[in-house]
Amino acid sequence: MTVEIPPTFLAHAARGAAWQEWLDALPRLLRDVLTGWELTPDGQARHGECAIAVPVRTPEDRPAVLKLTWPHWEARTEHVALQRWHGDGAVELLRADPHHLALLLERAHPTDLTALDDVEACAVVAGLYPRLHVPAPPQLTTLSSCVARWTDELAALPRSAPVPRRYVEQAVSLGRALAADPATDGTLVHTDLHYTNVLAADREPWLAIDPKPLSGDPHYEVAPLLWNRWDDAAASGDPRWAVRARLDTVVGTAGLDADRARDWVVVRCMCFALWTLADAEHRPGGLTSDDRRALTVAVAVVKAVQD
Repeated sequence: MTVEIPPTFLAHAARGAAWQEWLDALPRLLRDVLTGWELTPDGQARHGECAIAVPVRTPEDRPAVLKLTWPHWEARTEHVALQRWHGDGAVELLRADPHHLALLLERAHPTDLTALDDVEACAVVAGLYPRLHVPAPPQLTTLSSCVARWTDELAALPRSAPVPRRYVEQAVSLGRALAADPATDGTLVHTDLHYTNVLAADREPWLAIDPKPLSGDPHYEVAPLLWNRWDDAAASGDPRWAVRARLDTVVGTAGLDADRARDWVVVRCMCFALWTLADAEHRPGGLTSDDRRALTVAVAVVKAVQD
């Protein structure tokens, strides 16, 4: 019952001691869960930034995926969101061990929404919103508490930071107002619902995966659809038009308030810039070319939604 852990995932040990310790223990954890849940490996393991996914078959010969995630706060309530959705718009949760962040999930197909035109893909995601945006379970962290902390960190950015100060100050003002708004909490939101986190499936045409759930505001969901697939937006010859087409499609399809969605895009893009800068501070050599590109995209999206 040996599963080869991809070398590219093992390379995450370079991220620090916590990663190294978890990766050292991962082979045993994988064996223990496979044995305890009577799962049979059924293909090569894949991985993202923080989790490994192993195709398996259950004792009933059902195709499934075993997902093991590096411990971090966003992953600790993933099973709560999946339980709440119960397969309605998202992959079904078959079994969970929250202590070890082990999930047994319905198996979807490798095809994601990058197979569609970006605007068509935005319509698919917006069509999932009404099913996923249900009352939040009480275990979830509130978006208001997060955005209050993030805006304080944004306000502390030095004026020499390589992002326009006017957008930083705008995001701080908007973020503080949104943090104080009761409508900012109460709805289960995925928070990372973009093109590669929606997969084709047998049970339905498209299902969401990999939630990073919060008790939040549906309008908070939109931003990742704008900054992802940036090469497609740039290739259109008019990135501003491409971003606005995506935004208008999501807002119109989901029936969201355009002004509130735009405000959250500004806040999220500047927070994205903040985290990019914070990561670079702890990395030898500082900002990389990828970091600079991420900052450029964040600023471009803020401009596009407000021009």
